Amino acid sequence: MLRVYHGAELGAYGFPGGHPFGPDRLGAFWHEFQARGLGGRVEVAPPISCTRQDLLRFHTVAYVNLVERLSATGYGYLDQGDTPAFPGIYEAGRHVVGSVLDAARAILGGSCRRAFIPIAGLHHARRDSAAGFCVFNDIGVLIEWLRTEAGVRRIAYIDIDAHHGDGVFYAFEDDPDIIFADTHEDGRHLYPGTGDASETGTGAAAGTKLNIPLPAEADDTVFEAVWPRIEEFVREGTPEFVILQAGADSVAGDPLTHLRFSPAVHGFAARRLTLLADELCDGRMIATGGGGYNRANLAEAWCNVVENMLAPAAR
Repeated sequence: MLRVYHGAELGAYGFPGGHPFGPDRLGAFWHEFQARGLGGRVEVAPPISCTRQDLLRFHTVAYVNLVERLSATGYGYLDQGDTPAFPGIYEAGRHVVGSVLDAARAILGGSCRRAFIPIAGLHHARRDSAAGFCVFNDIGVLIEWLRTEAGVRRIAYIDIDAHHGDGVFYAFEDDPDIIFADTHEDGRHLYPGTGDASETGTGAAAGTKLNIPLPAEADDTVFEAVWPRIEEFVREGTPEFVILQAGADSVAGDPLTHLRFSPAVHGFAARRLTLLADELCDGRMIATGGGGYNRANLAEAWCNVVENMLAPAAR
């Protein structure tokens, strides 16, 4: 069974005033989700809030205090200018993290086999700061929770967002048990400017990280050419849990990026990783929506992810 999270509390994670990461993103996905008749094929679950202690698994006390304080006033920025505070951002961020953790509990407890959380995958947030529209790093919290509460050590994180998943990468750069594979637009041309192919992990983790920067205008043909490297890299890492960040800003026509994938790429990646998770770790897999600022693109790409996580062998 595939579980998909939806509800107003998730949609509340969106910045007002015409910000690219606006509160209408969840609605765009949900409209397409219903149009495709997916509601009757998945388990729809409500958003769940996490505890403050859950946030502290990854983030510093000082930073969590800052978010809570600025959330109460609704003024100021949580980084250098990309991520503004708004009233309730603390609570909205907790629902993003909590829904991801709830999905992990359900998967490990046998209530579902895999899950998709559309408003999640906030991969830029650092342990001590926000960055790039990302307040709390739900992926970082999930990894720490899997380690401390579920006894899961080897985790594969695959990121196809147009932006490098720097908040995840640098948090676990020296961790040999995090298998990290990331395709993204070359950092010389796009925020956050990181993710060079030479960044393969440090210390004992050398060789456990795969960064594949792509040229602007890279299309499906380019993605399909590099994908076998990712799949083999993940397989060799023998993960116990798979996480996909399916950012739709890599689809052609996004207002902030320059890649030219079609939404079919997201379905392809989800299908291949679902099959790989079935092969390696009893199907245990979470996918998150990540970025994407063209509403039609994210709706189509994310619904492709859902469809291909449902019955990958049949497609």
